[in-house]
Amino acid sequence: MAEQQSRTQQQQQQMQVHPTEAIKSLLPQKGPSKSQILAVVTLFPVGGALLCLAGLTLVGTVIGLAVATPVFLLFSPVLVPAALTIALAVTGFLTSGAFGITALSALSWMINYMRRMRGTAGEQMEHAKRRVQEAAGHMGQRTAQKEITRMRD
Repeated sequence: MAEQQSRTQQQQQQMQVHPTEAIKSLLPQKGPSKSQILAVVTLFPVGGALLCLAGLTLVGTVIGLAVATPVFLLFSPVLVPAALTIALAVTGFLTSGAFGITALSALSWMINYMRRMRGTAGEQMEHAKRRVQEAAGHMGQRTAQKEITRMRD
């Protein structure tokens, strides 16, 4: 509270001594940059044009609704069932398409999974065969070395 009173007293003193200084203290020290000015100059007309288009669209929609409302009321016994039928047909087609795509992707995933499993099983078998052959060769070499050392003794 005391701070606010001291601030207001200082502002009053500045206005009495230098009124232009008091006004300058309220304004920002630095003006807008060139890019900010260019952005405002560019976007102001664009925003105004878009606002005008939005207003025209609103007016056109209201006029169209005012003209079409009596037609909708006269033909509503036909239009409502027709709209429901079309909506159900479109929903059915979209649902069947979604189920079909889901089924195809699931089948594709299963086929790729089976191929990978078959490929990895074959690779595992080849790896196992190589390991057995290496082990057999190693054992054969050790056996041969033992035979040679036994013959020497």
